[in-house]
Amino acid sequence: MRALVRITLTCLLSAVAATANAATAAAAAITPPAGGTAPVGSSIPASGTMSDGDAAAKHAKRTACLKEAKARKLVGEKKTAFVKDCVAAP
Repeated sequence: MRALVRITLTCLLSAVAATANAATAAAAAITPPAGGTAPVGSSIPASGTMSDGDAAAKHAKRTACLKEAKARKLVGEKKTAFVKDCVAAP
């Protein structure tokens, strides 16, 4: 019985260690090279990066526009046009 517990514990710890190593390797692969330029096809704009605050504000505005479209009971092309105009408005 004790041998079975030891074997199970060893297997679980090995699985956790393997997962941690895989996550570290994946994070290293995602990290861009230091001082280099963004790879071709990257979604990062050439003039600079979009801050988290800008992305959050854009998302919040779009969400508010979608709620407004729902309140007005717009569907289909009318909803799409309304949301586009709403998001583009300052």
